[in-house]
Amino acid sequence: MFVSYKWLQDYVDLTGVTAEELAEKITKSGIEVEGVDILNEGIKGVVVGHVLEREQHPNADKLSKCLVDLGEGEPVQIICGAPNVAKGQKVAVATVGAVLPGNFKIKKAKLRGEESNGMICSLQELGMEGKIVPKEYSEGIFVFPADAEVGTDALAFLNRDDQVLELSLTPNRADCLSMLGVAYEVAAILGREVKFPETDLELIAEKATDYVKIVIEAKEDNPLYSAKIIKNVKIGPSPLWMQTRLMNAGIRPHNNVVDITNYVLLEYGQPLHAFDYDRLGSKEILIRRAHNGEKFVTLDDVERTLTSEHLVITNGTEPVALAGVMGGANSEVTSDTTTVLLEAAYFNGLTVRKASKDHGLRSEASARFEKGVDPKRVRAAGERAAYLIEKYAGGEVLEGAAEIDTLSIEPAVVSITLEKINRVLGTELSMNGVKDIFDRLQFDSVVEKDTITVTAPTRRGDIKIEEDLIEEVARLYGYDNIPKTLPIGSATPGKLSDYQKKRRVVRAYLEGAGLYQAVTYSLTSEEKAAQFALEIREAIRLAMPMSEDRSVLRLSILPQLLEVLKYNSARQNDSLAVYETGNVFLSNGKDALPTEEEHVAGAITGLWHSHLWQGEKKPVDFFVLKGILEGMFAKLGLSDRVEYVQAQVEGMHPGRTAEIRLKGEKIGFVGQVHPSIQKDHDLKDTYVFDLSLKALLDESAEPLRYQAIPRYPSITRDIALVVNKETVSGTLKEVILTTGAPLLKEAYVFDLYEGDKMEEGKKSIAFTLKYVDPERTLTDEEVTKVHERVLEALKDKAGAVLRG
Repeated sequence: MFVSYKWLQDYVDLTGVTAEELAEKITKSGIEVEGVDILNEGIKGVVVGHVLEREQHPNADKLSKCLVDLGEGEPVQIICGAPNVAKGQKVAVATVGAVLPGNFKIKKAKLRGEESNGMICSLQELGMEGKIVPKEYSEGIFVFPADAEVGTDALAFLNRDDQVLELSLTPNRADCLSMLGVAYEVAAILGREVKFPETDLELIAEKATDYVKIVIEAKEDNPLYSAKIIKNVKIGPSPLWMQTRLMNAGIRPHNNVVDITNYVLLEYGQPLHAFDYDRLGSKEILIRRAHNGEKFVTLDDVERTLTSEHLVITNGTEPVALAGVMGGANSEVTSDTTTVLLEAAYFNGLTVRKASKDHGLRSEASARFEKGVDPKRVRAAGERAAYLIEKYAGGEVLEGAAEIDTLSIEPAVVSITLEKINRVLGTELSMNGVKDIFDRLQFDSVVEKDTITVTAPTRRGDIKIEEDLIEEVARLYGYDNIPKTLPIGSATPGKLSDYQKKRRVVRAYLEGAGLYQAVTYSLTSEEKAAQFALEIREAIRLAMPMSEDRSVLRLSILPQLLEVLKYNSARQNDSLAVYETGNVFLSNGKDALPTEEEHVAGAITGLWHSHLWQGEKKPVDFFVLKGILEGMFAKLGLSDRVEYVQAQVEGMHPGRTAEIRLKGEKIGFVGQVHPSIQKDHDLKDTYVFDLSLKALLDESAEPLRYQAIPRYPSITRDIALVVNKETVSGTLKEVILTTGAPLLKEAYVFDLYEGDKMEEGKKSIAFTLKYVDPERTLTDEEVTKVHERVLEALKDKAGAVLRG
C-alpha cells in the first residue's frame, strides 16, 4: 500500500511529525514501512510556463520554436519536440540550470541552429512512469489547467512535493488498504482524531428505485448490492489534484467519473464501479453465477469464457461486469455518458479470488475483496463517490439507492482480564491505560472489575480472540517499552545429537575429499524412481503432481546426481564430484505413511587429478571412489567392520561393482555406472556410491585405541597363488589373515595375471604378507612355520596352490 504523506494530512493532523518519523512510528507499531519515497528528490528548477507563441522550427519538421513566459523577466525561446505543444498552454518547464531525474542538467543549447533556453517537460521526464500517465499525454508534454499560476513550482502542482510511505501489509491487516484505514492507525499511534471526508449530497426529487431494480440470485456470493443513479453527468478530466494523487498511487487517470471511483477505492478501501446507465439496455441489475461457456468482453477488450464458479453482474440477460474484478466493455463510461449507475457492493472474497485467478486479472478491486472489505463502509463509499461526481462532474444524484441487503456481519466481542494482558506481556499496565489504548483505536470497550470487554469494529476483521487484543495493547503501548526478562526455570542447553554430529563429520569429510554438496528434488519420474534403489518397493505417487517428471517420491538419490553431472557436462564442466545426504521414501502400503530413510550418495566423473606441467593426468576409477569411502569409514571408526563383496546391481557395470556390508549386512554399493546409462547421459566413465546413512551413523564406533610403532623389524614374504577365475581376492585375504594371526599383520594384492601362460579357467593372484611381533625380533623358523600353515589353509579352504 502506497500512502501519500500529504494526502494523509486530510484525515489526521500530522503537525510536528515528519514522514520519516511517521514511518518509524508505524513500523514500531507492527506494520512494516519498507521505505519513504521522496517524489521530487534530485529535481529542481521546474516551473509552470505559459506558451505565448509557437511556430514551426525552420530547419526541422518535428521541432517547434516556442516563446515561453516563465513568470520572471522576458519570455525565453525554447525548442520543443513534443507533437502536442501549442500556443496558450500552461506547461512544465525545466529552466536553464534545472536538474531532472538521473542528474540530467539543463543548459543553454542550439538545436538545428536555433537557441533553446530550457526544456518543456513531459511527465515521464519528471520521473513518472509511462503506464500511469494519462493516455492523452503519454506521447507528449503535460498541459496544466488554465488557472495554473505562471512561474510557480510545477512539481507542487503535480503533487510531486510529496513523500510516499510504502507499507508492507500482512494479509490480516486489510483494513490498511485504504487511506482512511491508515488514518485510523496513525491517529491511534499519535493519539489524535480522524477527520472524515465530506459526503453532504444535494438530492433531486426522483428516486433511484424508479430507474433500476436489483435482483440477486447468488446471495451467498453477494449479500449486499447498492446502486445509486446520477443524471446529467458531464464527462471530462478529473481535477488535477485528484489525477496526481492517483498517479502517485500507481493508477492511471481516465476521466472524472472513473477517477472518482478509483479515488474512493483508495480512500475508503471499498471498490466501486460506474456503469453507463443508458448502455445497460435494461432497468434491471441481476447478480448471478455465470453459465458454463458464457462469453464476456471485459474493459481491456479481451473476450473471457466464464464458468459457473464466476459471479457476474448482468442487465437481466447478458453480463456487464465480472463481479469484483473488472467491468464490461458493453457498459463502460465513455465521453458520451450522461447517466451513471454507481455500484457499491460486498462480494465474497473466495468467489472474487477464483475469477481473478482463472482470468489472470489481478486488480486493485479484486485484491481488496479477496482480503476483506469493511461491510459498514460499503454504502458510505457509495455516498462519497456520488458526492464527488456531483461536485466534479456536475451530476444530479437521485434520492436513495436501489439495493438488496442480506448481509449479517456483526462486530466481534472479546473479553480479557487485565491480569492476563500483564502476564503475557510482562507489563504492569493499569486498566485505565489499557482502555485508553482501545479508545485510541476507536474500539468500544466496557470495564467490569478486572475484565475489559472490547467490541472490535467491522473494519478490523482480524480481531477475534484474546490474543488479538493482547497484540493491540502491545503494539500501541510500544514493543520497545515491554520489559526484558530472562526465562524462569531450568533450561536444557541445545546441542547436536550424536547422529547429527556424525552427519556433519560425513559431510565435512566428503567436502574435504573434493566432493561438492548437491541438493536435488525428492520428486522424480516413474521411470527413474527405482533406478539404483537399495531396497525395491512400490513408488509413492503424488495426488496432484506438478509434472510427470516430478510425480513420485524417490527410492534412490543417484538418478538426480547423474542429472547434475549431465547438466554440468553439457556446460563443459566434465570433471566433477558431487554428493548428497537426503531421504529416500519407502512405501508401507496404501494407507500407511512411508518410511523416510536417510542415505548418502555420491558420483564422480572425468579427471581426478590433472597436473599438466608434470604431464600427469589421473581419470577417476573404482579405486578412487573406494578410497574415499574407506577414508570416511575410518573417520567414523568403522573400518574393521566394513567389507566389499563383488556384486551385480541393476544399472551398474557388471564387473566393476561391489556391495558394501557392515557387520555382514548390506548397506549400499559402489561401482561404475553401466556404459549404456553413461551414454544416455552423455557422460564419460562415471563412478557412484549409495549408502544407508542411517545404518552407518546408528553403528557405534569402538573407542579410539593407539598402537605403538613396532620397535622390531618385520619380515615380508610374497606368494603367487593359482586359483579358479571365479575366486575373489577378498576370500583369499580373509583366509590369509585369519590363519596367520597373530604374527601376520598385513596382506595385500600386488599382482594379477590371467594370460595365455595360465591353465584354462585359472588365474594368478600375488600377495605380499607382512609378519611382525611388537615384543621381539622374529626368526625365519617362526615365520616359516606360520607361513606354511597359511599356504595349507589356502589350499584346503580356497583351492589355491603356489604358482610354480
